[in-house]
Amino acid sequence: MADNKTKIFKALSDANRLRILKILQARPLYACEIKDVLNLAASTVSKHLSILKESGFIVMVKEGKWINFKINPKPSDQRIASILSSLDFWIADNDTILNDLKKVSKVDRFQICAK
Repeated sequence: MADNKTKIFKALSDANRLRILKILQARPLYACEIKDVLNLAASTVSKHLSILKESGFIVMVKEGKWINFKINPKPSDQRIASILSSLDFWIADNDTILNDLKKVSKVDRFQICAK
């Protein structure tokens, strides 16, 4: 079983998980919205979300039949809070991240997730 530090580094070791963290900093999203913005398969997004949740970076909030994913507002591990607060320093100027943030501002969950 991996310890907490290993889980944190594993969560941060994938570019798509970093992309997910950045778009969730913009606003809470459904998995179908994340799938649309990142242009990934649903199963891939699900796996990434699972890793981010298990490591403590994100939380799930049930909203009727839907689940919103959002940045964990009160991580129990201070290292996670520190990393989340410094993400902009590390990756905010990345072109892919900037494009993702443009997409997330236009994504409409009622159109995308109704499919």
